[in-house]
Amino acid sequence: MQATGKPLDRVDGRLKVTGAARYTAEWEVPGLVYGAVVDSARAHGMVRAIDTSVARKAPGVLAVLTHDNAPRLQPIPNKVGGTQFRGEGGITETRQPLQNAAVEYAGQPLAVVVADTHERARYAATLVRVTYDEQPPELAMASASRQTQPESFLGNKEEKLQVTIGDPNTALAAAPVKLKQVYESAITHHNPIEQLATIARWETRNGADFLTLYDTTRGLEVLQEVMATSLGLPQESVHIICPFIGGAFGSKGWLYAPPLLTAMAARVVGRPVKIEWRRQDMFAVAGQRAATRQTLSLGATRDGKITALRHDTLTHSSQSSGFTEPCARVSRMMYAVPNMGFTHQLAHLHLPSPCPMRGPGETVGGWALECALDELATELKLDPVELRLRNYADQNPENGKPWSSKHLRECYVRGRQLIGWDTRNPRPRSMRDGSQLVGYGMATTMYPAGRKEAKARATIFADGRALVQSATHELGNGAYTIFRQISADALALPIEQVRFELGDSSLPSAPTTGGSTTTATVGPAAQAAARAALEALKILAVRDAQSPLFGVAATAIEAREGRLVLTANPAKSETYSAILSRAKLPSVVATDGAKPGEERDKYSFYSFGAVFAQVRVDEASGSIRVARLCGVYDVGRLMNPQTAHSQIIGGMAMGVGAALMEATHYDSRNGRAVVRNLADYHVPSMADTPDLLVEWLNIPDPHISELGARGIGEIGCVGTAAAITNAVFHATGQRLRSLPLTPDKLLRT
Repeated sequence: MQATGKPLDRVDGRLKVTGAARYTAEWEVPGLVYGAVVDSARAHGMVRAIDTSVARKAPGVLAVLTHDNAPRLQPIPNKVGGTQFRGEGGITETRQPLQNAAVEYAGQPLAVVVADTHERARYAATLVRVTYDEQPPELAMASASRQTQPESFLGNKEEKLQVTIGDPNTALAAAPVKLKQVYESAITHHNPIEQLATIARWETRNGADFLTLYDTTRGLEVLQEVMATSLGLPQESVHIICPFIGGAFGSKGWLYAPPLLTAMAARVVGRPVKIEWRRQDMFAVAGQRAATRQTLSLGATRDGKITALRHDTLTHSSQSSGFTEPCARVSRMMYAVPNMGFTHQLAHLHLPSPCPMRGPGETVGGWALECALDELATELKLDPVELRLRNYADQNPENGKPWSSKHLRECYVRGRQLIGWDTRNPRPRSMRDGSQLVGYGMATTMYPAGRKEAKARATIFADGRALVQSATHELGNGAYTIFRQISADALALPIEQVRFELGDSSLPSAPTTGGSTTTATVGPAAQAAARAALEALKILAVRDAQSPLFGVAATAIEAREGRLVLTANPAKSETYSAILSRAKLPSVVATDGAKPGEERDKYSFYSFGAVFAQVRVDEASGSIRVARLCGVYDVGRLMNPQTAHSQIIGGMAMGVGAALMEATHYDSRNGRAVVRNLADYHVPSMADTPDLLVEWLNIPDPHISELGARGIGEIGCVGTAAAITNAVFHATGQRLRSLPLTPDKLLRT
């Protein structure tokens, strides 16, 4: 009967493939009108004037909002829910839309045109004329006039961005073997299938303003707080709905101009307004991973023991954001190094604001570290796996805490077998198949195993069905399915009789879906709510003289297959339906929650894995093909192997894109993105995606929660680009230190 751990189909799969799943832009709202945004054609300066006279006279136009006439917004607090929200190291922008004439990046919203049809709004937006007092934009990290060193990532006191452990400089100077290299990665964008969209509807309830917002958000509670604060409303006067998200990868959670613009426009025209953002708009308002320039310095003994490590990062943010790509996240805990130093330098440019993107810090930081490890292995003439084993960390080297669970050695052993590592010729540029050079590479991967506080509500109905609810999110990660499985087991009901609801801010609170925390966070909350509902049912039974469980202590009763059973005598039992029917109750309801406890102070929580790649490089053209990609992962207990497989191969495919093709380029004259669609911004197609082989150890983490499950959404992306980069070196003998690995870089090396 147990549902958890079984490879069940997605419960929302048929809805999605038949078009029945309702995404944000598809809600039908009576009286709906449409907004279109006019954005900046310049990256830096001031708006001198906006001429809206022609646009306002266009057919169907209801209003044109600019910084001159838009509603005034209240400032967002620097911290939201304990997270550093704004300022240095924060996750979002200090600027709010249409509040002043300053221009900080090309693509910045400058006006909103509202009309009775989508097409009329788009046309009228082309009639708005903007003149600028332009200034030269700063677009290069090295020459940025404003550079800062944020102290911590998102205000997390345990995640400092400037760290020294031991004496890395002295240890580097004394090391018999030294390596120092610079690794650079390009700006990359999330590009989910579903673009940003918002519908805003204002009403009057009990004499006060009430806002309903349909939005492509993966942070219901945080967005609710941001909207309420900005618009001067009580938080309970903002209702946000988002049952499905068509992918996010880090977007749709932290940049608030789109929903604020829509709510402002709806307030002005007095009708519900929908704004759908175009694909090219996504390159300005949806966030991206910032470019990085990382300097890795390693010191080692001649037998391969790393004695010192420095990881110094230069990255960038916008003029109004302090978000920092935390590249040293991997370096600070991966290997047993006694002397370590990490710095992060932030250059503020006239470019759109970055935000978390799948594996923030780990994806590009881990790529640089694992490439440096490969270079050190070459220098020492050691097998790359052996070098990692000689520096294996049996506890967290940063804080000395034991791991909650770590089985990385097993990942190395199985990954070698899957790829045929021991059959390769280890000498670079030694393997060939016709005109193609063949190479093998590997990398270690990791991701923090986070857990937060969440709540859930469980309802057991008299007909034997049950409903569990939490304000979490489904963005393609299988949330509807695995939380239904977890809830069914906690309620001791067949999964067919249990439903799970999410995506509504009126449900019990849950945090933003991100950082691979959702399963470990909401799963225990669903369990707690289910058990609380069963406890309420037990009380009904033991107080009912007609029940076979009358007078029995509730602690002596357990739930089995839709029945309450006396543990010592299973013959004494009755169904949930019988208990509720006799009590003349339609249902029993309980709300409860779960949060991490003191185990967080005792252990370090991470997931681990090993990625192995085989590549083929055409010697004449420099084109690179990934022939095979194998990953073995230690991610705790799997809730559903089928949805887990989908999550991990999706991350690995994204790692292929990061390695070989993804990059956003900007015009150096005006700061405007010159790559703004999926024809020019390349992501892996089916033809680009290799044979992906995934295995997992499926060993429960005994300390993270009763479920033993850690998040898996991001670990597949981390490590993949490094394994491919290292394989390209083995194939060609040429070391590329700049992502993406495009053919021109091989040909000119």
